Amino acid sequence: ISIAIAVLLTIVVLSYSQGVKAYASSGGSYVFARENLGTFPALLAGAALLTDYVLTVAVSVAAGVFALTSAAPSLASHQLALALACVVVLTVGNLRGVRESGLLFAFPTYGFIVMLYLTLGIGVTKCAVGSCPVADVHHPLVAGTGTITVFALLKAFSSGAAALTGVESISNGVTAFRRPQAQNAARTLYAMGAIAITLFIATSWLAVQMHARPSSTESVLSQIARGSFPAGSPGSVGYYLVQAFTLAILVLAANTSYQGFPRLAALLSHDRFLPSQFVNLGDRLAYSNGILVLAGLATGLLIAFRANVNSLIHLYVIGVFTAFTLAQAGMVRHWHKTQEPGWRRRAALNALGAATTALVTAIVVATKFLDGAWMVIVAMPVLIL
Repeated sequence: ISIAIAVLLTIVVLSYSQGVKAYASSGGSYVFARENLGTFPALLAGAALLTDYVLTVAVSVAAGVFALTSAAPSLASHQLALALACVVVLTVGNLRGVRESGLLFAFPTYGFIVMLYLTLGIGVTKCAVGSCPVADVHHPLVAGTGTITVFALLKAFSSGAAALTGVESISNGVTAFRRPQAQNAARTLYAMGAIAITLFIATSWLAVQMHARPSSTESVLSQIARGSFPAGSPGSVGYYLVQAFTLAILVLAANTSYQGFPRLAALLSHDRFLPSQFVNLGDRLAYSNGILVLAGLATGLLIAFRANVNSLIHLYVIGVFTAFTLAQAGMVRHWHKTQEPGWRRRAALNALGAATTALVTAIVVATKFLDGAWMVIVAMPVLIL
């Protein structure tokens, strides 16, 4: 399943990079669909992305707090309060005009990448020399019994496909890059894809080797980090660094939505599909109304699901894969219209991407519908209306 998800991520990254180069403007899937497929597909892509942005805040913040409570179990009873506090901090910061730049954002990102590669490197080395740690799993979630059915495998694949969310955020914010914007955005997309795939495959392999299991009180990544940096060893501080950087980078993942949601809402407002108030800039030149609406919706989700990642994850993915499919189908149409040199090869790559993500969307809807995905399927038509 992990290898299939890695292949899927490769296809989507290569396919999306073509769209980024062709449209050096923010808006991503909405713009790709609007320019090539028409109004309704564009609104469907816009609704899917807006839904995904709200879920990104809720899921990322809940997962970040879970990383914190995995390291400090005494805070577990305050999970919801901590998640809401994170949303408040993000909202206030963005209303005050905090930008995704400088040491504030770079340090947690590079720190997380370095610490996770170190954790996985130590874990893989221990397993390679025959001293593979065994995860100590407290409060494991109930596993299924009997044979693993095709449905169970597809459901696991649907959950794992959450690894692809974030690819769209680069195409939605191309104008935030330095010049040449399209080339820099594409390079960032390639780097992000390479990092995500290697970390994902290594984490999946180690989780199997260490017998790590989903738990209601500790994340799988926390279990792997404990194996690489066992308590009482000289490197035990490494475990706490991994958890701290995991919390930080998940909060930054939520912050990506605070950049993307208001921009997309302003674009939809400019096209007269959302109220004109979404175009208004606050005194710090931020789309204040979009920021407040995003915060309100994410807060509602966190309260409704008690900031539980295992519950929220079922709502995730549908929006982003719907947007993936429409964006890439739009790019196929774009290449047919422009017929630039090499257009057939580019159209074929985007067509492969569209077909693959459409299949994944169907799998996610079928396997997650009763687990809460129906809420997203209802929300998107309401937003379009």
